[in-house]
Amino acid sequence: MEKLRVLVSEIAYGRGHTKLSPVQRSLIPVLAFASSLYRLALSLRHDLYHLGLFRRHRLPVPVISVGNLTWGGNGKTPMVEFIARWFAHSGIAPLILTRFSLNQIRRISERNVNVHAQRRAPTRRGGKRSEGTLGSFVGYAGGDEARMLERHLIGKPAKIGVGANRAAVAACYFERYGYSDPRSSTCYHLHSTKIGAVILDDGMQHWSLQRDLEIIMVNGLTLWGNYQLLPLGPLREPLSALSRADVAVIHHADLVSDQDLKDIELMMREVKESLPILYTRMTPSHFFEVANINSKFPLGALCNAIILCVSAIGSASAFVNAMEKIGASYVDRMDFSDHHVFQARDVEMIRRRLGELQDKFGSKPVVVVTEKDYDRDSEILKHLHPFKVLALCSALQILSHEGRTENVFKKSLEEALRINLSGPT
Repeated sequence: MEKLRVLVSEIAYGRGHTKLSPVQRSLIPVLAFASSLYRLALSLRHDLYHLGLFRRHRLPVPVISVGNLTWGGNGKTPMVEFIARWFAHSGIAPLILTRFSLNQIRRISERNVNVHAQRRAPTRRGGKRSEGTLGSFVGYAGGDEARMLERHLIGKPAKIGVGANRAAVAACYFERYGYSDPRSSTCYHLHSTKIGAVILDDGMQHWSLQRDLEIIMVNGLTLWGNYQLLPLGPLREPLSALSRADVAVIHHADLVSDQDLKDIELMMREVKESLPILYTRMTPSHFFEVANINSKFPLGALCNAIILCVSAIGSASAFVNAMEKIGASYVDRMDFSDHHVFQARDVEMIRRRLGELQDKFGSKPVVVVTEKDYDRDSEILKHLHPFKVLALCSALQILSHEGRTENVFKKSLEEALRINLSGPT
């Protein structure tokens, strides 16, 4: 399945069919037919909501949706964390609503079944029983994003609700913690423990909840691929859906040329002329060792090192680019599809690549993963010992451009939500 996902992704982000393999070209008619069905289902769903046959729920507090038009790598979760921290620092307790990944749960289950089977059928080496090398692991039903958010927001009044039915999840949290609308100055008190705002992670296609602000994240490196709908292309909705956005954010803008950024803005403003557009980047801060999350290494610790970047994220090139800038002697990469759950065979494949690098350069390479890869399943990464495995920590940064700054963005959020926050930022 991993190979198939890679083949489909290459089709989705390709600019033409000339460089595709015969296998990929044979997949195009099937993908095109499935894409037509998806378009039909999308149109029907839109009509049902428009006619009022599907209900849209209104929550009793301000709702910000952070979403995108394509799959993976758009910076949704870092933006959700940025907004949650802003709310928390300003005295408002936010509730983050995120959905679990059914594919991720299935892959974790498959991996656990395979591992348990390996343990039940041990091999013999030298006449002795040899247990499976990976043991058993427990998957995290909330997904890597939820787990990373939970870890980053420890000590903050933010709460994280995980589930497909976000209205029901929100209702449970409101009942448990209470809620208070910050737009009502007569009854709201800053630094209340009651929920004062909701942030929808990956919320653009979650039409059943009304929102007060729609933020759309755009990956500046890959944009909209071949401009086709799933599964032939990466688009979840046609580009005309940009008209619903209140704010658009071009992520990884630091890796995009000025001319390309101008072209992207022009393209989006052809859909919505008044659309405010921001630029963001991921700023690396430090590493920690996966075997000891409390450890902390400066970026310069890997200067002149041999590095193998291993990731299963939506925009691996941005991650690798960050590692190349820290002064490593050599940077290699192994990319897996977004949210891929590492399995025993992946660990062995990574080990083989590490061995090749060690033979080539005469020194032991270091594995570097992203925090999402760590939070997806930290235990399996420990089985790369004795090779050191580090996780790169990064944070979203809003880039100043033509008067568009972080403070301007926060002020626009206040105005859109009709709230006045005077707390520290």
